[in-house]
Amino acid sequence: MDAAKTASGFPEIKVPAGLTFAGLVLGFLAGLVFQGTSLAEPLLKYGGLAGTLWLRALQLTIVPLVIGLVFTGISQTLAAANGGKLARRAVGLFFVVLLISGTMAALLVPALLTAFPIPERAAAALSGGAATAGDVPGFAEVLKAMMPENIFASAASGAMLPIVLFVSVFAVATTRIAAAPRAQLNQVFEGLAAAMMVMVGWVLKLAPIGVFGLALPLASSGADAIGALAHYVLIVSAAGLVVLLGGILLALTLGGQKVDTFFRAMTPVYAVALSTQSSLASLPAMLAATRKLGVREATADFVLPLAVAIFRATSPAMNMGVATYAAYLTGTPLSPLVLGAGVLVAFLVSLSSVSLPGTLSFVISVGPIANAMGVPIAPLALLVAVEMLPDIMRTLGNVTLDVAATATVDRRRGD
Repeated sequence: MDAAKTASGFPEIKVPAGLTFAGLVLGFLAGLVFQGTSLAEPLLKYGGLAGTLWLRALQLTIVPLVIGLVFTGISQTLAAANGGKLARRAVGLFFVVLLISGTMAALLVPALLTAFPIPERAAAALSGGAATAGDVPGFAEVLKAMMPENIFASAASGAMLPIVLFVSVFAVATTRIAAAPRAQLNQVFEGLAAAMMVMVGWVLKLAPIGVFGLALPLASSGADAIGALAHYVLIVSAAGLVVLLGGILLALTLGGQKVDTFFRAMTPVYAVALSTQSSLASLPAMLAATRKLGVREATADFVLPLAVAIFRATSPAMNMGVATYAAYLTGTPLSPLVLGAGVLVAFLVSLSSVSLPGTLSFVISVGPIANAMGVPIAPLALLVAVEMLPDIMRTLGNVTLDVAATATVDRRRGD
């Protein structure tokens, strides 16, 4: 997942994405080589135990980290929106794009999975052994989930929808209190998020071992499992591609750019984005692109860094895509209300994914969405191993929307 490393004060966590993918490959090969031998049973037993323990350690850290990040992200976004008319216009555009991004994926990905179903023989292996979910919750059940009797009970049960909503409203409420206690609360939640990021970083350093154990059963599905992972990458990347195309359309219409001029300006940006998979690393190239597009320096110098900090246009779409894919893997029924809850959480969480490397951000962003939709998160432990591939589309889409949004805000700014 595209990680924009900002000066937010959060520690920089390095996660072995390449080693995690290697763990997936080695686990598959080991299961294939020892299949039918005397070593197969103990390998599956103890490898599966290692994978289960790693997954539980990962789940253990999600709730407190999400609480810290959502509060911090909402606070930073509200602070940015109070920075003047230009900031409010930019943040307003960011909000609209993020909501459209998530809504688009809620419609597109189920349609794609209906037209191009997941290979049946591999679905059971990729589902991580998660149990099939029950009936589709009705309107009343969704409302009750959003308004629990006890927020601490929700935290104890890992119910992310009420937690994310409560923390978001709490962050908004802190803007109405005095500056001193508001600053103290910001420090507490930022410290919570920073400490939990370190802990999750430790857990994810063990990802190659955990993924190795979880990948061992894939050998029984053979080439179907590999095909299913490729199928997943294509489906999720398709959601990101639509966002990228939407960014180009935004630049050409509301941004007032010409096709040839826009692509000439963006070519160096795409080159940096492909090589680094980082919006922040692409910022100098994006600033140069806006100069070629005729965007005023005052606008670009303010809006682009703000976009890199709080605006990840592909996140709601691709995170919803991952959660929806996991739902289809585990047989979880999805109603329009459940998808709507996922879009809302995807929007709120996308504002909070600051300074996170791809693998870390994948778990933090997709986990709450899947939980809000009633989707078991066990499949995420395997899907995270191939996240480096969709991450390319995330970065390309994000930089496209960053520049397109900056051009649009500048054109709407007038004189």
